Amino acid sequence: MDSDKIATIADVRGLEARVHRFVSPPPLIRSYALEKKLKISASRRVWLKDYGWTPTGSFKVMGALGWMSTYDAVIGQRPVAACSSGNFASGLAFASQKFGKRAIIVMPDSAPRIKFDLTRSFGAEVRTYDISRDHLTGERERMTRQIAEEENAVQASPYDNNAVIAGNGVGGLEIVSSLTAMNRGLSHVVCPVSGGGLLSGIGLAIEDAFPNARILAVEPEHANDFQQSLTAGHRVSLEKPESICDGLLSYEVGEHNWPILQRCVSACETVSDSQVRSAMAWIYQHHGLRTEPSGAIAIATLLAGRVSFDGDGDIVAIISGRNIDEAVFGDFIR
Repeated sequence: MDSDKIATIADVRGLEARVHRFVSPPPLIRSYALEKKLKISASRRVWLKDYGWTPTGSFKVMGALGWMSTYDAVIGQRPVAACSSGNFASGLAFASQKFGKRAIIVMPDSAPRIKFDLTRSFGAEVRTYDISRDHLTGERERMTRQIAEEENAVQASPYDNNAVIAGNGVGGLEIVSSLTAMNRGLSHVVCPVSGGGLLSGIGLAIEDAFPNARILAVEPEHANDFQQSLTAGHRVSLEKPESICDGLLSYEVGEHNWPILQRCVSACETVSDSQVRSAMAWIYQHHGLRTEPSGAIAIATLLAGRVSFDGDGDIVAIISGRNIDEAVFGDFIR
């Protein structure tokens, strides 16, 4: 896969069997409660693509497996290194374990305990940094580069890489396959965006199979670099994004992700942290699912009522992950 070119649907299809060798497709779950809430016609359905069912509780394992299977021969006996807020950390740790690699992950010291535990459970070494000062010190990137140099490690990006994008796109193929098997159409996909690894991968699959579907990005109101980027027509970087959505705090979307997002995404909405908390409580009440804030943000957009979901196809909302400490989850939904 040429790292200098834009990822394509062919790249996604090329990784489908390799990703599914280790991870079964997460389910597409019908939400009768959201259908009622949105008051859509009886011929339409709302589906939740729930990545909480993956072995790491998040979509990030798909991209990590895509990256690892692509660069396996290049890595050889060298370790791999990456920085992550937590979900790519456990995803890369899982992929490293499956391919017999040593993984060294840089994580913020404030990451949820469950994300530390998951990452270490797959055999990775974790090193931490102070995220509150990273916008001033650049410690996250510096530490990761230092590991790559001192350990002769191959550095992986959580999102800004074609193999990661294509691996995540396998989830989009799963959505297409499920809907096609049921002879369903698609009008909207609602998906979180941060660095853009998930959204660009999903976008490649959706635009290929359902070119008329609207792809709606969602991000926190105080971490809206992508929304600003769409308005400006170029990538905008934020100095210090802030939100309870710890998985959606990248400073800007990736260089490899941007051309795909600019082409595929119809619009970008933002929601507040309080709306995210309400969505977490709503999902738990109506579906019994414990989601992390980043995972609930697409549902928050549907519940906010600001977006028109007119059309005659189905709606798919992405639940990107479930990794949140139980006590914190309880505090948030109260």
